[in-house]
Amino acid sequence: MAKVSVKAELSGEKFLTKVTAGNHTIYTDEPIDKGGEDKGVNPLELLASSLATCTAATLKMYVELKQWKVPTIDVEVILENNNKSGEALFERSISFGDTNLTEDQQKRLLSIAERCPIHKLLHGKIEVITEIL
Repeated sequence: MAKVSVKAELSGEKFLTKVTAGNHTIYTDEPIDKGGEDKGVNPLELLASSLATCTAATLKMYVELKQWKVPTIDVEVILENNNKSGEALFERSISFGDTNLTEDQQKRLLSIAERCPIHKLLHGKIEVITEIL
Protein backbone atom coordinates (compact mmCIF):
# COMPACT_ATOMS: atom_id res chain seq x y z
CA MET A 1 0.00 0.00 0.00
CA ALA A 2 1.38 3.39 -1.02
CA LYS A 3 1.29 6.11 1.59
CA VAL A 4 1.95 9.80 1.05
CA SER A 5 1.83 12.77 3.37
CA VAL A 6 0.80 16.21 2.16
CA LYS A 7 0.54 19.35 4.28
CA ALA A 8 -1.65 22.34 3.39
CA GLU A 9 -0.95 25.61 5.19
CA LEU A 10 -3.34 28.54 4.83
CA SER A 11 -2.35 31.81 6.48
CA GLY A 12 -2.06 35.43 5.49
CA GLU A 13 -3.74 35.75 2.11
CA LYS A 14 -7.39 34.76 1.98
CA PHE A 15 -7.37 31.31 0.26
CA LEU A 16 -3.78 31.07 -1.00
CA THR A 17 -2.58 27.74 0.35
CA LYS A 18 0.97 26.41 0.49
CA VAL A 19 0.98 22.68 -0.20
CA THR A 20 4.07 20.70 0.74
CA ALA A 21 4.61 17.12 -0.40
CA GLY A 22 8.03 15.72 0.36
CA ASN A 23 10.61 18.14 -1.07
CA HIS A 24 8.06 19.88 -3.31
CA THR A 25 5.85 22.93 -2.83
CA ILE A 26 2.90 24.13 -4.88
CA TYR A 27 0.29 26.79 -4.25
CA THR A 28 -3.46 26.53 -4.58
CA ASP A 29 -6.07 29.25 -4.47
CA GLU A 30 -9.74 29.72 -5.14
CA PRO A 31 -10.96 31.46 -8.29
CA ILE A 32 -11.89 35.12 -8.10
CA ASP A 33 -15.62 34.32 -8.34
CA LYS A 34 -15.27 32.22 -5.16
CA GLY A 35 -13.46 34.95 -3.23
CA GLY A 36 -9.90 33.93 -4.01
CA GLU A 37 -7.25 35.69 -6.06
CA ASP A 38 -6.60 32.89 -8.59
CA LYS A 39 -2.89 32.72 -7.69
CA GLY A 40 -2.72 28.94 -8.06
CA VAL A 41 -4.70 25.94 -9.22
CA ASN A 42 -7.93 25.35 -7.36
CA PRO A 43 -8.56 22.06 -5.51
CA LEU A 44 -10.69 20.59 -8.32
CA GLU A 45 -7.98 21.41 -10.86
CA LEU A 46 -5.46 19.75 -8.57
CA LEU A 47 -7.61 16.61 -8.40
CA ALA A 48 -8.05 16.52 -12.18
CA SER A 49 -4.29 17.10 -12.53
CA SER A 50 -3.64 13.98 -10.46
CA LEU A 51 -5.59 11.83 -12.90
CA ALA A 52 -4.05 13.50 -15.97
CA THR A 53 -0.43 13.27 -14.79
CA CYS A 54 -0.78 9.72 -13.48
CA THR A 55 -2.33 8.61 -16.76
CA ALA A 56 0.46 10.22 -18.80
CA ALA A 57 3.19 8.70 -16.63
CA THR A 58 1.60 5.23 -16.68
CA LEU A 59 1.30 5.34 -20.46
CA LYS A 60 4.89 6.60 -20.81
CA MET A 61 6.18 3.67 -18.73
CA TYR A 62 4.28 1.24 -20.94
CA VAL A 63 5.39 2.69 -24.30
CA GLU A 64 8.99 2.70 -23.06
CA LEU A 65 8.65 -0.93 -21.98
CA LYS A 66 7.30 -1.84 -25.43
CA GLN A 67 9.88 0.43 -27.13
CA TRP A 68 7.18 2.09 -29.19
CA LYS A 69 8.09 5.40 -30.78
CA VAL A 70 5.64 7.72 -29.01
CA PRO A 71 7.33 11.10 -28.47
CA THR A 72 4.24 12.90 -27.15
CA ILE A 73 1.50 11.89 -24.73
CA ASP A 74 -1.19 14.49 -24.07
CA VAL A 75 -3.86 13.87 -21.46
CA GLU A 76 -6.71 16.28 -20.82
CA VAL A 77 -9.12 15.78 -17.94
CA ILE A 78 -12.32 17.74 -17.59
CA LEU A 79 -13.92 17.41 -14.18
CA GLU A 80 -17.53 18.31 -13.57
CA ASN A 81 -18.44 18.35 -9.91
CA ASN A 82 -22.01 18.59 -8.64
CA ASN A 83 -21.81 19.61 -4.99
CA LYS A 84 -25.56 19.22 -4.48
CA SER A 85 -25.80 15.60 -5.65
CA GLY A 86 -22.29 14.56 -4.63
CA GLU A 87 -21.66 13.27 -8.15
CA ALA A 88 -18.62 13.97 -10.28
CA LEU A 89 -17.76 13.23 -13.89
CA PHE A 90 -14.18 12.92 -15.14
CA GLU A 91 -13.80 13.12 -18.92
CA ARG A 92 -10.32 12.00 -19.99
CA SER A 93 -8.96 12.50 -23.52
CA ILE A 94 -5.63 11.03 -24.57
CA SER A 95 -3.66 11.78 -27.73
CA PHE A 96 -0.26 10.75 -28.97
CA GLY A 97 0.59 13.59 -31.35
CA ASP A 98 1.50 12.53 -34.89
CA THR A 99 2.28 8.96 -33.86
CA ASN A 100 0.70 6.33 -36.09
CA LEU A 101 -0.58 3.69 -33.71
CA THR A 102 -2.38 0.57 -34.84
CA GLU A 103 -5.90 -0.10 -33.61
CA ASP A 104 -4.51 -2.88 -31.40
CA GLN A 105 -1.93 -0.51 -29.89
CA GLN A 106 -4.64 2.07 -29.21
CA LYS A 107 -6.83 -0.52 -27.49
CA ARG A 108 -3.90 -1.67 -25.39
CA LEU A 109 -3.03 1.89 -24.38
CA LEU A 110 -6.65 2.53 -23.40
CA SER A 111 -6.49 -0.57 -21.21
CA ILE A 112 -3.24 0.67 -19.64
CA ALA A 113 -4.78 4.10 -18.96
CA GLU A 114 -7.55 2.34 -17.02
CA ARG A 115 -4.82 0.83 -14.80
CA CYS A 116 -3.30 4.15 -13.77
CA PRO A 117 -3.12 4.13 -9.94
CA ILE A 118 -5.18 7.32 -9.58
CA HIS A 119 -7.86 5.95 -11.93
CA LYS A 120 -8.02 2.78 -9.83
CA LEU A 121 -8.13 4.80 -6.60
CA LEU A 122 -11.06 6.89 -7.89
CA HIS A 123 -12.96 3.68 -8.68
CA GLY A 124 -12.12 1.97 -5.42
CA LYS A 125 -13.43 2.26 -1.91
CA ILE A 126 -12.52 5.66 -0.50
CA GLU A 127 -12.69 6.57 3.16
CA VAL A 128 -11.72 9.87 4.79
CA ILE A 129 -10.91 9.92 8.49
CA THR A 130 -10.62 13.37 10.04
CA GLU A 131 -9.43 14.46 13.47
CA ILE A 132 -8.94 17.85 15.06
CA LEU A 133 -5.52 18.19 16.73
